Parts: sequence; structure tokens; C-alpha cells
Amino acid sequence: MPDANTPRRRLHALRMALVPCTGIVVAFVIGIGFWGAFNWSMALTNREAFCVSCHEMRDNVYVEYQDSRHHTNGAGVRASCPDCHVPRAWGPMVLRKVRATNELLHWALGSIDSRDKFLAKREQLAGIVWADMRANDSQECRNCHHLDYMNPAEQRPRAAARHAEAAADGRTCIDCHFGIAHDLPKAFLDARHERFEREGTDCADCHEDLSRAPAGDDWGEIDGPRLSPSHPTPAITTPSY
Repeated sequence: MPDANTPRRRLHALRMALVPCTGIVVAFVIGIGFWGAFNWSMALTNREAFCVSCHEMRDNVYVEYQDSRHHTNGAGVRASCPDCHVPRAWGPMVLRKVRATNELLHWALGSIDSRDKFLAKREQLAGIVWADMRANDSQECRNCHHLDYMNPAEQRPRAAARHAEAAADGRTCIDCHFGIAHDLPKAFLDARHERFEREGTDCADCHEDLSRAPAGDDWGEIDGPRLSPSHPTPAITTPSY
């Protein structure tokens, strides 16, 4: 006679076999949900709207950025906050997000919650960003600009010469291009001007449309004869780097 317990044993064996399979499926679904939520949070915090959601950014550096070529230009192509400050590669991007938790801490502490506090720390904060860009060879700049793909014939002679020198010397973008989207710290700018004056650096290396030292300047014969009072002094534009 057949054993009456056989169907029960078979059902029990089937249940025991399904338990681990069910656990794997559940874990897989939870993993997909977690991964989706993680990537959603990464995308959410990579938006310009998130970057300027606090008044520290909105009322200081964002105002400066709106006056830059990276915000508005003839081509209508924009480089927003995350394009310049957040790596595109997944690993470096996650590390940058982890480091950003320190920024959230200082936001909570009110470290730069006023204009005066921000200006007092501006040089220090800019130095951190510049150091990061040197460390990764200005990768965020080179996502759009690369010396290998530049056509010197379409550049101003001065720019073409400087880019050739940078390539020969192994320099990176941030070694020359400071303050493209934001104002430079006053102390940094003053120190640079003093050094440029000692070295007799051409004003036009930094200031577009200024080919000679302004009248009354003591830099000597730079890029042509000194301007005299009878000649109008060219307007000094915002530094182009």
C-alpha cells in the first residue's frame, strides 16, 4: 500500500526548496529598489536647483555665475554647477557626494550664513576647489574642452600660444583659468597683481580687450607704447581666466 504521508513529504520538500528561491527573489527586488533609490538621489542632488537651494550659494556664487559665459553665451550652451563641480564617473562622483556631507555640516553650523562670513572664507574655499581640479587634471573642464581637439587657427594668437605652452609644460586648465564663473578672492587677486607687476606680465594675458598697461601704470613698455593722457584708457574687463 502507498504511504499516506508521501504527498505530505513531497509538499514539505517542495516548500523547503522554494524558501531559499523566494528569499533570493525578494532580496533581488529589494536590491533593485535600493539601487534605484540611490541613483535617483544621485540624480536629484546633481541638479542646479539643488545646488542653489540654500541662500549661501544662491546669494553669493550663483549670482556671479549668472554673469559668466558658462551661464549665457552666443552658442546657448550652458555648463551648470554639477557640470563643473561634480565628477561624471560613478566612483569619483560617489566620493564627492560623501565629502559633501561635510558641507552639509557647515551649513547646519552656519559657517558662511552671511556675506561677511562667506567673504572671509572665500579664499580658503576657492583653494579647496582649485586643489581638487589640479588633482584630477581639470577633468570637469576637459569633459568639454581638450587641448587635443582645439584648432589654434580659430583661436586668438595669444590664446593659441598660451595653449601650446600649457601642452608643452604639462599644465592643466586650472593652472591658468581661475575665476571663469565666479569672482576671485580679493587677497588672491591682489597677490597675483603684485606678482604680475614684478614680472612685467602683459595686462592682456588676463584682461580681454586691454592690449597695453593703463595710463599712469609703472609697468613700462608692455605690448606697445605707454598710453598717454591724450589717449583714452581702454576699459578693463573682467579677467577671462
